[in-house]
Amino acid sequence: QVHLVESGGGLVQAGGSLRLSCAASGRTSDINKMAWFRQAPGKEREFVAAINWRLGGITRYVESVKGRFTISRDIAKNTVYLQMSSLKPDDTAVYSCAADRRPDSISSRSQHYDYWGQGTQVTVSS
Repeated sequence: QVHLVESGGGLVQAGGSLRLSCAASGRTSDINKMAWFRQAPGKEREFVAAINWRLGGITRYVESVKGRFTISRDIAKNTVYLQMSSLKPDDTAVYSCAADRRPDSISSRSQHYDYWGQGTQVTVSS
């Protein structure tokens, strides 16, 4: 079992920045990929970014955040980060991290992720 805890959400003005953190504990040796998803009120959960846990240089982003968000990880701290810049009101959502045990390529499909955090609210005001 892997336990994930997010932090770093909050209220920020449009154009501002936030850094989200997701700390993993438990059987972290099971983790192959880590991802961030988000869900805005009334909308479906959306893939945001993912990273290969062991090969940190392999990442994937949804088109709408490319050039603005950066995913990274610190294996020594069992933590994945999402640095968000140039935030827009459309980025407002609950952001959740997730862990995938599969040794395959990065997936943007939520059903491929085995473990989930409780989420952290990000609100971007205009």
